[in-house]
Parts: sequence; C-alpha cells; structure tokens
Amino acid sequence: MFTGGIKQSEFETQDTFESLGLSEPILNVLAEVGFEKPTPIQAGVIPIALAGRDVVGLAQTGSGKTAAFVLPMAEKLYRGDGLRGLILCPTRELALQAESFLQSFGTGDRRLRTACLIGGVKYPPQLEALRNGPDIIVATPGRLLDHVERRTARLESVEVLVLDEADHMLDLGFLPQINRILDRLPKERQTMMFSATMPSSISRLAQLYMKDPETVDLRPETRVADGIEQRLYLVEPDDKKRCLLSLIAEEPGAVLVFVRRKLDADWACRQLQLEGHPVEKIHGDRTQSERVRALSGLRQGEHRILVATDIAARGIDIPVIEHIINFDVPQTVEDYVHRAGRTARGAAGGTVSCIASWTDTEMVRQIESGIGTQLPRFEAPGVPAYQERKKTIKGRERVRRRLR
Repeated sequence: MFTGGIKQSEFETQDTFESLGLSEPILNVLAEVGFEKPTPIQAGVIPIALAGRDVVGLAQTGSGKTAAFVLPMAEKLYRGDGLRGLILCPTRELALQAESFLQSFGTGDRRLRTACLIGGVKYPPQLEALRNGPDIIVATPGRLLDHVERRTARLESVEVLVLDEADHMLDLGFLPQINRILDRLPKERQTMMFSATMPSSISRLAQLYMKDPETVDLRPETRVADGIEQRLYLVEPDDKKRCLLSLIAEEPGAVLVFVRRKLDADWACRQLQLEGHPVEKIHGDRTQSERVRALSGLRQGEHRILVATDIAARGIDIPVIEHIINFDVPQTVEDYVHRAGRTARGAAGGTVSCIASWTDTEMVRQIESGIGTQLPRFEAPGVPAYQERKKTIKGRERVRRRLR
C-alpha cells in the first residue's frame, strides 16, 4: 500500500472524488488509503483526463500531482490487455513513488501489473517484469530507451503517456532521449504532462507532442507553497559551517540539507557526523539500495538529517521533513522552488533556510525577484551576520582606487 504521499486535509477542495467521475472500485481504494476529498490539481485534472483529453498540469510540489494521473490511468487501463500506459519520471525516486501508488489501486482482476525501469539496479528483475506482461511501464528516460534499443521493451501499443516533473527532466538533459521515446509512440494517444514551472522548453514540448492540451494552472503567485517560512542567513564564507551547525542544533525535527556537488555532500555529512548528529547522504554516486536506505531511514526516524545534491530535489516525498537548509544557494529560481517543495507537503508547514555569503548576493536577488518577495533576514545563534552595506561600501572604495 502506498504510504509516501501527501496527507489530504486542509489542502483538499470541497469537491468529492465521486463527482470527478471515478468508479466505485477506485473510490473504495481511496477510502482505504484515507483520501477523502481531492486536492485542487486532482479536481482540475481528473475529469479532463477521464474524458481522454491531453492535459498540462501546473502546480507546486506536494500538491498531489501523482494521484492526478494515477487515478485516471487506473480507471482507464485494465489488467491483461497488454502494455497500454507509460509514465516517464526524471529520477528513480519519483518512478518508485509512482509505481507504489499504482499498485495500491484495483483489486483482484483489476489490479494493474507494472514494470519499473530505472538506472542503478540490475537488469534481470526488470526483464522478468517485462516478460510478465505489464499494463504500465514506469521509467526514467535513459533506462527505458536502453530497453527499447535492446528490444526488451516495445512501445507501439501505448495509449496513455504521462510526463512527470517534465521541467526537471529537461533540466537534467533528457530532452534528446524524450524525443527519441516519443517518436516511437503511437500518434493516437493521450498525453498528460505535469510540472511545477512552465519554461519555454516545456511549451515547445507540448506544442510538438500534444493535441490541443487543456492547461490546469494552479501555481501560487509567489511560486513557493503556502505554509513555508522562508529565511535568509547572510554570513561570511568562513562562517557557513558554523551557521549550518547552529541551525541543526536549534531545531530538533527532520532536516534536508542541500549542497551543490557530490564532494560537498560527502564533506557536510562527515562534519555533521563528527558533531554527533544522525545523518545520511544521497547523491548521484550512491547506489540505488543506498539511496533507498537513506530515504527510508529518514522516513522511519533512524536519522533525522539527510544531505542531498540537486539530483534529489524533486524525487524526495517524505512528509516528515520540517526544515530545508540550502547550505549552497540554488543556481536558479526553479531550483529554489523545487528544493523548497520538499517541505510543507500537502497541508503541513515547514521552513526553508538559505545560508549565503557575499558571493551569493546576485543569485539571492534573482531568487527574490523570481518568487516575488524578499527573503526575511535572520541571524543564527552564535554566528555573526554578514554586513551587506559595509562590504558594499568597501568594495566600491576598492573599485574607485583601481580606477584612479
């Protein structure tokens, strides 16, 4: 049974799942997993999807997008009719989450058979799942294309395609693989695309591969989920470590620390271990079993801190995360939004902190402009704040001296 999703309470609409056109078997499973009312993205997308229309769903992370496409697929596809559904995800974690959710729906003969094709795991179990005749394939683009080219997976019968976190797939450089996959799919199909942002690259993808899609845009004006307290800690570069340790010590809840590089993740994890904190790390060099163990350990309370690179920014769905700490300032506004989306899942609250030095001030201004609000300045206990004005005046004086 799926256990990693959102808790739908204050985040629900006043609609009912019955009013969306879902059948009794699906409604029964929804009751079993505790979903009483749909979230806004579910209420907006599900009727369109059940009608067979192409749809683009835009909503903040943690808003229930997975159920928005899983429920129509579970309603429309039946076991035993062969491969008819394909879900593409940017990360292994998102693929595993979607597969877990799918396996919750349908009972007896209606239960859908899935094959999850992701990198970082061995081929034999995936080949066995494909030989068993899946109804739906859930995959990352690279591994799926590998199976297609080996002729162990065939896509000519796909009727429903889902592109999950499409903007992140393009950020990770998957566009060439996506184009090759989509060119192998039947032209007559239903396509659903979900994203938290709508850059021009996503618009072009929709124009090329979708038929008159209806857009459900529920992105907040501030682009950051309601219920998130945002904080900015401006410190000297040499004080960033002290600031991180101070913030970790101040708040006892589950923490996700974002860094830029794999080496930084290893270093930060080691520093926190030396301070006696229960911590794990997740980045691209970790095996799939190590990544699963790190995520499940945080979910189950075996450790309260997880250090991650951006590869995990959109693949982590752990409702217990209370605090996001950006030890390295995100490189884009989109990265900030998606990192922030790892907390305040559904109706929960959360805190997002950025630790920045004078080298980050331009990126901080871009983030503030992009989200439409200034990040409130905070001071970490025991860590002196960086004096923006003083540094700026000194910098200007150095420039003047060089120009004389």
